[in-house]
Amino acid sequence: MIRQLRTVLSAEWQGQYTSFLVWTGLYGVLQGLAVTLLVPVARSLQAADWAGAWMWIGALAVTAVACSIAHYVQAMGGFAVALAALRSMHLRIGDHLVTLPLGWFTGRTGSIAQIASKGTLSVGVVAAHLLTPVIIGITAPVTVILALLFFDWRLGLALLACVPVIVWVARVASRLIASSEQATHQAEVAVNDRVLEFARCQPVLRASGRSHDPGGYQPLNQAITIHNHAARRALWESVAGSSLNGFTVQAVFSLVVILAATLALGGTLTGIDLLALLAVTSRFTGPLTDVADYSGLLRSSRAELDRIQQIMDAAPLPEPADPVPVNEPGAVALEQVGFSYEPGTPVLDDVSFTVAPRTMTALVGPSGSGKTTISRLIARFWDTDRGTVRVGGVDVRDQTSEALMAQLALVFQDVYIFDDTLRANIRMGDPAAGDDQIDRAAELAGVTEIVERLPDGWDTRVGEAGSGLSGGERQRVSIARALLKRAPIVLLDEATAALDPENQRYVQASLGSLRGRATLLVIAHQLSTVVAADQIIVLDEHGRIVETGPHHDLITRPDGRYAAFWNQRSHALGWRLLPTAPDDLSEPPEIGAKHTR
Repeated sequence: MIRQLRTVLSAEWQGQYTSFLVWTGLYGVLQGLAVTLLVPVARSLQAADWAGAWMWIGALAVTAVACSIAHYVQAMGGFAVALAALRSMHLRIGDHLVTLPLGWFTGRTGSIAQIASKGTLSVGVVAAHLLTPVIIGITAPVTVILALLFFDWRLGLALLACVPVIVWVARVASRLIASSEQATHQAEVAVNDRVLEFARCQPVLRASGRSHDPGGYQPLNQAITIHNHAARRALWESVAGSSLNGFTVQAVFSLVVILAATLALGGTLTGIDLLALLAVTSRFTGPLTDVADYSGLLRSSRAELDRIQQIMDAAPLPEPADPVPVNEPGAVALEQVGFSYEPGTPVLDDVSFTVAPRTMTALVGPSGSGKTTISRLIARFWDTDRGTVRVGGVDVRDQTSEALMAQLALVFQDVYIFDDTLRANIRMGDPAAGDDQIDRAAELAGVTEIVERLPDGWDTRVGEAGSGLSGGERQRVSIARALLKRAPIVLLDEATAALDPENQRYVQASLGSLRGRATLLVIAHQLSTVVAADQIIVLDEHGRIVETGPHHDLITRPDGRYAAFWNQRSHALGWRLLPTAPDDLSEPPEIGAKHTR
């Protein structure tokens, strides 16, 4: 644990941590030394050697003062290290997370939240409160054993022989606690996930009349029940482990008492030596008992350190040692790209296409055909399994993440809006932009119209995840970010999906302002967006490109995938709700039936 805690501290705190360890170790040695000085004091008093007694009492007083100083210094150092550990862990975890591929985060959101909150706090508690008894639990007993070997080698050897037993029992108890701790952690993560899900899905639950079910939200109830069982098991196993440790330490003390009493009865140990040596022996068992009492917390904290280290050990996306400069600004190309999220389940298969600078390309295909995956690979959220992705004429793996993202503006369907003002959210596109530039981007994206309706205008906070805005309004903010960034390449993933006509109008106007000065790669099902593209790429359900070309070419292929897509979407535009006579409602129509009246 001592080495693990050092790994989470930043370089500037390594010296402070070493100083804390030294002072804590010295504190433990002085504790053991102080109690061992009782033996020469007692022997001097028994022999009526008053000068010797006062000398040893003086040594004991000096040791006690030194022990107090060491205690103060190490306590203050422990608190400083705890605060440094909390600050370092949050910063280092955050800095490392932004370097990891997005695929790493799948299924880990709840665990990350648990580690960043409870886990880091648990590690801080170790430095502030638990590391001191652990170190004293080593240094004080070692000092006592060395002193006993000097004063009475028989008792010293007896304690030394018991050390392997104590260590073995401690390991058994630690393993016992570890198994239940891991189960408890997983249950806590599941509860966190379900609580967040329960909060986020309130509109769905209320719309379906499930928000006030007598039995509550069953997935959350089940997660809480599992957590309760895991917590009870962890409690019993922690008590069992602590009891096993405590019993072993007390058994060792009892054996030493029996041995000392036998020696005293045999005449080889005086009564005053017996009392003094038993007092020294109690200082051997005391720190070990403290460690046994803290064994559950120590094991839990060590597990949190292990989980933090697992995050820090996760391999980031590799950065090139010698980045290659862009030689064709605005160009995008995929060359024989293959990719899968799960081994053996390909999402893209031998995908190759080129997007010329300042042109518009539309990706079309059924759900699951890999359209969104292509946009993520261009942004290098993942690396390809095979093949090459080029942005600006250079392989994305030969560019730094900063240089790559400087060329891209991303507009996705699942827009995230921060709990801040609209101006601050748009400024995410270019932190150095002035208010006049933000106003211009907002006007083009239709955000100005939103601002005029908000109670505090630009200074209105839009709530967590933009809860104060509609889906279409959040999309407009995302478009404004892209406009403000002025990147040479813009990736739009379903940017106009599920938008009402007013929001579609603003988004289409924004696309028009982007076209001609930036390369557009659009994933869309809106016919007006697709038709306007210079190039249309059609993928099938297996993630393969089956057709490529402009609209006027692809539409003439009667058996082509694009022609089928066009006919299907055009046919869907003719659907509408019509008034129906009461007699027509006596029998429900078949699913998919179309009224023509």
